[in-house]
Amino acid sequence: MAGPAHALPHRERVLRALGVTPWVRRASAPEPVVVETLVADDAAPMVAGECIVVLPSGCSARELDLVGRALMTAGAAVARAPRIEVRDGQLAAVPEARAYLVFGEAQAHALGRELPAAALSRAHIVLADEPAGVLASGAAKRRLWNALRSLRRALASGVE
Repeated sequence: MAGPAHALPHRERVLRALGVTPWVRRASAPEPVVVETLVADDAAPMVAGECIVVLPSGCSARELDLVGRALMTAGAAVARAPRIEVRDGQLAAVPEARAYLVFGEAQAHALGRELPAAALSRAHIVLADEPAGVLASGAAKRRLWNALRSLRRALASGVE
């Protein structure tokens, strides 16, 4: 670090004054993961995976941010899970997966109508409140944490 001390950011000046040496990781920062939300109009074929997240359509950016942060706490398989939106109570095509995290009862009904009975019986389906409800209620947040814990256990068990 060259230059006068006043050119340093405030945090570094305070740390230097306290005699603290900040440690910096040598590895480069990981690139952000971009997750696309699949909508009912997409004609791209979908492949089966570990987990699929089913969301109501029209979620705000704040709600999607909450969902993304919550999913990251459940591990990589859940954080990278495809996200499918239910539009007008319909899902165009849903791939078969070992587990489904469904936000809202209406989305659960749409998933139940779309998936074949055999796939429904094999899958672990976890129901959570809609994202707007999770933002508004502490009880809904607890139910989401419990749902994520259940989902994590189901994926870790490896049993379909």
